[in-house]
Amino acid sequence: MKKVHNFSAGPAILPQSAIDASIEALQDFSGTGLSLIEVSHRSKEYEAVVNEATQLVKEILNLSDEYGIVFMQGGASLQFDMIPYNFLDEGETAAYLNTGVWAGRAIKEARIFGNVNVVASSEDKNFSYIPKGFNIPSDSKYFHCTSNNTIYGTELFSFPETNVPVICDMSSDIFSRPFDASKFDMIYAGAQKNMGPAGTTLVIVKKDMLGKGKRKLPAMLDYKLHIDNGSMYNTPSVFAIFVCMHTLRWVKSIGLTEMAKRNKAKADLLYAEIDRNTLFKGTVVHEDRSRMNVNFVLTDKSMEEEFLKLCKDHNLSGLKGHRSVGGLRASLYNALPIDSVQVLVDTMKEFEQLKIKQGAANS
Repeated sequence: MKKVHNFSAGPAILPQSAIDASIEALQDFSGTGLSLIEVSHRSKEYEAVVNEATQLVKEILNLSDEYGIVFMQGGASLQFDMIPYNFLDEGETAAYLNTGVWAGRAIKEARIFGNVNVVASSEDKNFSYIPKGFNIPSDSKYFHCTSNNTIYGTELFSFPETNVPVICDMSSDIFSRPFDASKFDMIYAGAQKNMGPAGTTLVIVKKDMLGKGKRKLPAMLDYKLHIDNGSMYNTPSVFAIFVCMHTLRWVKSIGLTEMAKRNKAKADLLYAEIDRNTLFKGTVVHEDRSRMNVNFVLTDKSMEEEFLKLCKDHNLSGLKGHRSVGGLRASLYNALPIDSVQVLVDTMKEFEQLKIKQGAANS
């Protein structure tokens, strides 16, 4: 197979060890003689997978027993509803930070269940920065933020100090760097960007947050029920959790400190070329540039298709920006090697030289 450099924003690149383990398990899972996708989720062999995946999350993030961990279905988008349904009673107010599309969707859903106070927003400048210095009212039921803006390419590198419970959507930068998980009351992340394949969502929540709301909760929307049943209240996403387990093994083997160094090196390499190259420019203020999703544009939009064609010729995939914003986007998730980033940088340099030669020929 030809080497394809995968810059897709999600479903995204996975470590080769997780892919290899998945291929083997699809043929024969854990010596059962059954494929992973036909084995009972209640078998002792598969229960061991869920247990190990849960334990790996605890170890990597240094979580205490105060937290419950569950793998759920419905994507991070289901959490936009489950969070206010579980934690925000009618008449109460939650604080939300609006930094892009996914934060905006979370805000829209929360308004169905209670009051929403958007404490700050970067919509005024097309979500090209992270708001700073905003106030979180002390009577807020919780504060919700999105740590990395996948579509617009901004990232929170620090979080506000507050006595209000903090809930964070970390779908696209979880396990990419060290952080103090004990400062969060809930963390959630769709797997398909930096943890595994599409099909499951990791939810981490302080147990003392649960069971305090006034609403009668349907079983499938009750965090406590899912946690008490160890991700097994209903049939879980068997394949997705298995791949997450192997990805988490890989993350643990590297460690978050080393992972952060690798991710910074990749981002620095690409941003340096964007800033140097006369044909490209970034779209985000420097201090808030994401290390996971690098957004940039050509100074002459008419050259975009030509550049993407050159990228395809060099086996560079997934670089077209999100349909809602256009431009270019390179997602540099954990499993992407720096060699792939170098190929992209070299292609950008090649395109610049090509345009210089064309300009000289036409002058």
